[in-house]
Amino acid sequence: MKAASIIGLVIAFVGLAGGATVEGTAVTAVIAPPALLIVLGGTFGATMASCGMEGIKAIVPGYKLAFSPPDLDRPAKVRQLVGLAEKARKDGLLALEGELANVDDQFTRTGLQLVVDGTEPELVREVLEGEIDGMEQRHKVGIDVFEKAGGYAPTIGIIGTVLSLIHVLGNLSDPGSLGPAISGAFIATLLGVGTANIIYLPVGTRLRGLSGQEAAMRMMVLEGVLSIQAGDNPRIVSQKLLTFIPPGEREDAQNAGPNLKAVADPPADAQAA
Repeated sequence: MKAASIIGLVIAFVGLAGGATVEGTAVTAVIAPPALLIVLGGTFGATMASCGMEGIKAIVPGYKLAFSPPDLDRPAKVRQLVGLAEKARKDGLLALEGELANVDDQFTRTGLQLVVDGTEPELVREVLEGEIDGMEQRHKVGIDVFEKAGGYAPTIGIIGTVLSLIHVLGNLSDPGSLGPAISGAFIATLLGVGTANIIYLPVGTRLRGLSGQEAAMRMMVLEGVLSIQAGDNPRIVSQKLLTFIPPGEREDAQNAGPNLKAVADPPADAQAA
């Protein structure tokens, strides 16, 4: 469900706001400019120092990806690869060249192009595994920036609280103001811990999960491409790829097209010939 991340964050915020309201705390109390400046500015600066500008540039795309991830339709990919295996079995590997324009996924298209070009299987695997490793390294940049921010924010919040308490302890001449001042001092800690555990770390974890899913999808494609190159029976190709699919999605993935059975089990007269 694409909206799961947004729904989860909304539930978290509503739960915290609702609990604070029941306790009698005004939700608007956390809107304290000094605490916001210390926590948000300090976390941003520390994260930039850690991840560099490359990581900072990944923040906006990271949020977009976490809240609106691509649809990785694994059953559809299995059906596509089995259909290509069927065509290669009937017409030969060179016939796949005419199908490349119909393949939207660049990774799949690269693998098929290598097969059509007659590249050795070991080199095909090496190239595609290199593509997967490169993708994971690119994803790691975006993941790290959120995980680093999630680590720094609580500490920056504590620093903000200590700074506020130093100010409070330096003005003990007015005892009547101590209560509100001390209460306000802890807002920085609340903001630091809250942003880390409700925003930064959940988004980083979400991005890590999405990266793992895409890597698994590509590994499935890699095995499918190598099976096609090896001339495996389309039914065998299907069975290999189904190992990458959760049991609940396999029935949809097995709907690989009307010609699969005819290719997997040639008619009796063809066998006799």
